[in-house]
Amino acid sequence: MRLKDKKVIALVEEDFEDLELWYPILRLQEEGAQVDLVGKEANHKYIGKYGVPAESAYAFTDIEAEDYDAILVPGGWAPDKLRRYPEVLDFIRVMDKAKKPIGQICHAGWVLISANILQGKHVTSTPGIKDDMTNAGATWSDEAVVVDGHIISSRRPPDLPAYMKAFADNLAEANRSD
Repeated sequence: MRLKDKKVIALVEEDFEDLELWYPILRLQEEGAQVDLVGKEANHKYIGKYGVPAESAYAFTDIEAEDYDAILVPGGWAPDKLRRYPEVLDFIRVMDKAKKPIGQICHAGWVLISANILQGKHVTSTPGIKDDMTNAGATWSDEAVVVDGHIISSRRPPDLPAYMKAFADNLAEANRSD
């Protein structure tokens, strides 16, 4: 249970990619992490692209990013909505400044773009937003997972095993000297 003392924010909004939300949550819970689903509203049932529900435990305004060790941004169409919330962008900026793990998969790169943290970073994403990523100043690669310091990025559901191994490894090593 190498992640038993770690707390992770999992962002949620309507039309998340079902596997890209649930696989990471379950994977981190298997290693002992506490993963809190956080959306615009607390105790709200959000529905994924394929109909799988996810109920938020907290609203964006209920938590402080500083109280968490990492953040996960799912793909699907949710990132286009998530990027519009100032609180979400603040969460990403706080995590970036503290060099805490930020996980993004598929279209989740849109949230990091809107938080303006990709300049000079090496990332991947769904090829559909490659131009968005490079226009934000990132170097984009077509790989299952790319780790650039505390930013862990991935392309799509078939890459989830490699993505979550890299994320869990990064989280386990994060702040070890603290």
